[in-house]
Amino acid sequence: MFDLPIIAEPLFYALAVPAVLMVGITKTGVGGSNALGVSLMSFVITVPQATAILLPLLCLTDLFGLWVFRGKWDWRNLKIMIPGATVGMIVGTLTFRYLDSAMVKALVGFVAIWFAAAQFLPMIRKREVTPSEPDAIKGGFWSAVSGFTSFISHAGQPPYSIYMVPQRLDKPLYLGTTAFFFAYVNYFKLVPFWWLGQLNVGNMATSLVLMPLVPVGLAIGLWIQRQLSPAMFYKVVLVLLALTGVKLVIDAALELL
Repeated sequence: MFDLPIIAEPLFYALAVPAVLMVGITKTGVGGSNALGVSLMSFVITVPQATAILLPLLCLTDLFGLWVFRGKWDWRNLKIMIPGATVGMIVGTLTFRYLDSAMVKALVGFVAIWFAAAQFLPMIRKREVTPSEPDAIKGGFWSAVSGFTSFISHAGQPPYSIYMVPQRLDKPLYLGTTAFFFAYVNYFKLVPFWWLGQLNVGNMATSLVLMPLVPVGLAIGLWIQRQLSPAMFYKVVLVLLALTGVKLVIDAALELL
């Protein structure tokens, strides 16, 4: 009888279950970052292995996102961000074996906290926030950072949010653009991950075992998302972005120590 070489450690599954549920929840646009799932699983396995196991599950949820938000894409932004993300992922591929994941997490975490605070303070003080417009320089830079950090530890959401959230797009347009962008990023990563040896039989078999949890996470995320008004939606996104930043900084500190 053929036995798949899956991870058998019970503690891994105790952490992987909430991590995979988070993959489904974040894919519905509620907010947060899949880097949290990587962080949970990295208590038992390495960050590269956790990233590889989650990648096929992210690709599965991307199909859901593309279907639900089909046609609700802001091409003005995507034309700027897709090339930028591609450059970031190519840099990630070439530097993958030499990077210190703790330093990447710390940098992304601090930037996420700073941005969330800068956006949230005017809301608390009830100041009018003027929406920004698509910008080739800002969009190219932050999408490159997003592609890079997504490649290293699925931490692409904070840099992406720094560019996109200030535009205050209509909720469906924001969600659709996000779905398209990260679908491109995740499917692009499949080839370099395979080339780097991360998509091995053991990791893929473990992904297969966890796959039934994906629709459960999607259902939870959709329920949460439907309860939020557009104004509350952006506040939730910013709060979860800040919490993600705090978690990334803490994880980085623990790794460095």
